[in-house]
Amino acid sequence: MAPSAASPSSPVALVTGAAGGLGRAAVALLRSRGMRVMATDIALAAIPCTDPGFGMASLDVTDEAAINDCVARVCSEFGRLDHVVHLAGRAGSGPLDAVTRQQWDDVMEVNLTSAFLIARAVHAPLARSRGSLVLTSSTNGLNGGSALSGPAYAVAKAGLINLTRYLAREWAPEGIRVNCLAPGPVDTPMVTGRFAPEVLARLGASVPLGRIGEPRHIAHAIGYLTSADAEFVTGTVMNLSGGLVMD
Repeated sequence: MAPSAASPSSPVALVTGAAGGLGRAAVALLRSRGMRVMATDIALAAIPCTDPGFGMASLDVTDEAAINDCVARVCSEFGRLDHVVHLAGRAGSGPLDAVTRQQWDDVMEVNLTSAFLIARAVHAPLARSRGSLVLTSSTNGLNGGSALSGPAYAVAKAGLINLTRYLAREWAPEGIRVNCLAPGPVDTPMVTGRFAPEVLARLGASVPLGRIGEPRHIAHAIGYLTSADAEFVTGTVMNLSGGLVMD
């Protein structure tokens, strides 16, 4: 999708995990709709913002000072912040007896603590714009997960669901909407790069629609949640699993 022309008054989105499969699709879709975007990822190099509608920055979402600096940069370079899409995450593995304390802490920090840190950093600018925050859970957070991604991942993703609901209620008087994505298996390196072909085949067969998802499916959900069409939607967990979970 080619980006539409963004103007100095266009809404601004901050996207974490932008170098991943979901992140690239989300950035492309938001830009195609004329939104100005700051794309961040620990794998990206920080570069000057030469395109007035687009910027990139390296960001470790477990580093509170780096998050605060990044949000300040967005507000300085773009003049506002309307939407935050937090896609950065890390899978683990199980079973429980094979998980070390360090592995547990790492997965919890990247997936759940990062959302807490980002929410604190973006609260004030989102209140000014009456904007939105989109967090990313998983079907693992809805159905208890499995050893494929491990116990810490399942617990962190479940925590993101209740963090979404908590923030949606707390921030509603300020006009900030908070929603959550709960994808099933999606064709990204986090899934297709980790599992053997036979495991991927079983995953696809387990989905009632008969296949794993594509990044564009998640990107379109993000497009909706960050649009004016979703102005009355907050505290929602969007089940994007092809029927793998029916809630």
